[in-house]
Amino acid sequence: MKQLEPGSRLVVASHNPGKVWEIKQLIAPYGFDAISAGDLKLIEPEETEPTFEGNARLKALAAAEASGLPSLADDSGLEVDALGGAPGIYSARWAGPGKDFALAMERVHDALAEKGAWDGLPPRANFISVLCLAWPTGEHRLFVGRVFGTLRWPARGGNGFGYDPMFVPDGASQTFGEMEPEAKYAVSHRTRAFEAFKRDCLEHVPKANAAAGKGRDLEGLEAAARNLSTQLELARFVAGLREDLARNGASWSAHDIATFLAALETAVASTDVPDAEPRWRTLARALLAASR
Repeated sequence: MKQLEPGSRLVVASHNPGKVWEIKQLIAPYGFDAISAGDLKLIEPEETEPTFEGNARLKALAAAEASGLPSLADDSGLEVDALGGAPGIYSARWAGPGKDFALAMERVHDALAEKGAWDGLPPRANFISVLCLAWPTGEHRLFVGRVFGTLRWPARGGNGFGYDPMFVPDGASQTFGEMEPEAKYAVSHRTRAFEAFKRDCLEHVPKANAAAGKGRDLEGLEAAARNLSTQLELARFVAGLREDLARNGASWSAHDIATFLAALETAVASTDVPDAEPRWRTLARALLAASR
């Protein structure tokens, strides 16, 4: 059975900056050079399969065939027991064309309210992640991870993305949106799918030494800016930008408030904003652009 070789270049078959960043964080310790399908300007295939496994396979094979490189794709979503597993494979589509997950969470809340599911115990739900590793030859392998828990309303926390602020994993009191990234990744569905992938594909690959003094995590900040949907998430993003300034101020081009405001003015005037994009996201992107 085909194996990944140390130092292989992988395509992360996604145009979602948050998902790409999470997957890159998982594979980085093994020394893989990863590039996203978005960076390669690959066409994002329509997700026409009726299962997570089918859509993960579809995306991974499309990226592998188009790039000539091994590809790792994820299809994931929220399954709510009282809604018969919805939104399920339509989790992203419930957020609308602007990927506004504040709207998506409200839709979940309203659908549960119609069924009276908020009365009594919190509604049960789970996140699921299916990873597919594919090669240009068509060979592929699937890995599944789930995390079970309950839903809360109103949503809480500005970390994470998607439905994280309304989901509390079993054994925890905080939502994924309230947890620090390390705590979430310790139990998340994507981490569990990756553990299965690691056991099957990476046992022969030694972990690379972490690079010292990595500097600014611009990719992580960009992913956060492009995925936030609420005022609370924006506040958390601004706090993260302030922490970045404290750690990496020497790398910022704007070293004083006047320079920063001038850069912010330019960023606001030049940012191409889709009509459907949430305004909190627009502001976060402009703040990050000014810091660069």
